[in-house]
Amino acid sequence: MLIVNSVDHLQNALADVVSEGKSIGFIPTMGALHAGHISLVEKSVTENDYTVVSVFVNPTQFNNPIDLEKYPRDLEKDAKLLRQSGCDLIFAPSKEIIYTEEELQQPFEFDFGGLDQVMEGKFRPGHFNGVVQIVSKLFRLVKPQKAYFGEKDFQQLSIIHRMTELMDFDVQVVDCPIIREKSGLALSSRNERLTPKQRNIAAGISKVLFECRNFVPSFSPEKLKQWVENEINQIQGLELEYFEIANIKTLQPATSWEEPTVGCIAVYCGDVRLIDNIRCS
Repeated sequence: MLIVNSVDHLQNALADVVSEGKSIGFIPTMGALHAGHISLVEKSVTENDYTVVSVFVNPTQFNNPIDLEKYPRDLEKDAKLLRQSGCDLIFAPSKEIIYTEEELQQPFEFDFGGLDQVMEGKFRPGHFNGVVQIVSKLFRLVKPQKAYFGEKDFQQLSIIHRMTELMDFDVQVVDCPIIREKSGLALSSRNERLTPKQRNIAAGISKVLFECRNFVPSFSPEKLKQWVENEINQIQGLELEYFEIANIKTLQPATSWEEPTVGCIAVYCGDVRLIDNIRCS
């Protein structure tokens, strides 16, 4: 397995792969890897000749500088996991390799078609601009045939699909299911910041989400939303930021169960912000 830090080294390595007619699978990450990430890598390894993983904590998608500072970083640990999973190359660039100073100062603009105005976009302004900025850069550098993303970041995944279409990338975006701990808690790099007690408390998020599906379709989307909000608010140690039942395609609030829907949630456990989602209909 190669670990490269520069664009030149990346492109030299990939030139050999392309010249041999091999297919490339790609997983963009911010490191702090867990079993969820590794499941994406293993899927890529089975579906492609060569698998590339980027490890880059992207500053332009953090609207909270403290959150950026606290984001866990351990390339050595990540590399060990990736080597075991069959990854062929890690691209771990510095901020200076990826961005010019002008790019860091000037907001990236993209036509989200309204996908960024709700849920994560509402509470984290500018976040998705940074996501599209970095993923589009990485797509251009790696030029994969397939790219793998987890459904835990459901809104992000919807935006990646739109970006791929609008920017005319010849990449198949592969949606991969949420991987959970035995407790039901969705795997996240942020879980590392939870104490054992908080981890037990945070498991209540998925418990409520799983239970809420029992009330579809007897409850309206609005009534089910209120039920989930009340249940989460009763769990000591959790602070609800939002819960929305959204149309899967538009991400706008659902008014009926006639169209496929997804319930998306963001909750604070202490100072750790956790997100999750579940298909409702």
